[in-house]
Amino acid sequence: MSKDEMDYSKVTPEIEILAEKARQSMLIDSEAYKKYDVKRGLRDINGKGVLAGLTHISDIQAVKIVDGQSIPTDGNLYYRGYNIKDLVKGFEDEDRFGFEEICYLLLFDKLPDRVELQDFSRLLGSYRSLPKNFVRDVIMKAPSNDMMNTLARSVLTLYAYDSNADDISVANVLRQGLQLISVFPMLCVYGYQAYSHYQNGNSLFIHPPVPDISSAENLLHILRPDSSYTDLEAKILDIALVLHADHGGGNNSTFTTHVITSTGTDTYSTVAASLGSLKGPRHGGANVKVVKMFEDLKRNVRDWKDEDEISAYLNDLLDKKAFDKQGLIYGMGHAVYSHSDPREVIFKSFVERLAKEKGLEEEFELYDTVERLGPRIIEGRRPIYKGVCCNVDFYSGFVYNMLNLPLELYTPIFACARIAGWTAHRLEELSNNGKIIRPAFKSAQPQREYTPMSERR
Repeated sequence: MSKDEMDYSKVTPEIEILAEKARQSMLIDSEAYKKYDVKRGLRDINGKGVLAGLTHISDIQAVKIVDGQSIPTDGNLYYRGYNIKDLVKGFEDEDRFGFEEICYLLLFDKLPDRVELQDFSRLLGSYRSLPKNFVRDVIMKAPSNDMMNTLARSVLTLYAYDSNADDISVANVLRQGLQLISVFPMLCVYGYQAYSHYQNGNSLFIHPPVPDISSAENLLHILRPDSSYTDLEAKILDIALVLHADHGGGNNSTFTTHVITSTGTDTYSTVAASLGSLKGPRHGGANVKVVKMFEDLKRNVRDWKDEDEISAYLNDLLDKKAFDKQGLIYGMGHAVYSHSDPREVIFKSFVERLAKEKGLEEEFELYDTVERLGPRIIEGRRPIYKGVCCNVDFYSGFVYNMLNLPLELYTPIFACARIAGWTAHRLEELSNNGKIIRPAFKSAQPQREYTPMSERR
């Protein structure tokens, strides 16, 4: 086979042999982590994250201190010191959209008054456009079956259209961040439309954005062929964006934002790295796993009201006999929360309303049953250092499914929300003139004497 004909995507038998050699050479004795007191995954033996920084942006609380002891409690999420439950209740009571207000709060540490919010929303709307021919020349030219990769490629390409791309002053980074917040829905949806058209043969729809509607409304407008949506659909998508906008400084993608920002690199490189983190199924891709798990459950459980039959399926999941045979009930458990994930608690009330509008009450009841049974089954089967609860991914995939959003956009929508938090954290890292983030790694490899070629065996 000539070089021009070589399939660069194929793993050859030669590579398989070399890969096994590489894998064996990389293995580290698990006892070494105890010997050197290394916190694997930057967590201690109880799963608590190693304290690596300070932030004003958001906070997670899942324990209370009683007589010096850490006691698990219902989870709370705070944006700039405000409880997310109170923020969402404010939007709901006034029957308005909230994502733009949350962006303002995260960036400026202030709840905007009516005029400030109107001016800020108008500014975001004015940035809701892409460079001339960007859709044609960048997004349409190389459609990918993974929208997170498409999104990252588009972000990196925007660097070439920015005459001040490397300027990391707070003013310029704020400008870049606001523009990315505004165009992320377009990059995601247009990337999906290109994939859907060129790879699946579907009709191609490229709707121009509307500057004076909310981010959630705009996303549904540019995605749907007829640009139509109900007020409830848009409000629930808005709540999804609000709940995913930030989640403390210690989640993987936000920590990535801090790490990459600390090097002094540009905004586009930083955001592309954070997108690569969020893409992972252990992070932003988890809601896709929940949806696929429930599809498998519905195929294998005949009576959705039979708790014994559902329990048997959940036990099969833990025994690696069902679904992807990984031994996991997806959507269950969280690194911090034990009693409850406040995002899931908030989301659930809206999910029930949407299920009624869509005539999917039975499916909602199935989710509710798994939510009740799952933690009990896990706790009964495995030693747990803290409680097990549903996380936000448990219901978010169900919501996106009811909104007829394609599976390929589930994680990108997460990114459309989290870019707000990433921008705030990037500005925080730059504003505090911190050193480059450089954790230490202990070498577990003993030193060896060099062996001449003639003596190697």
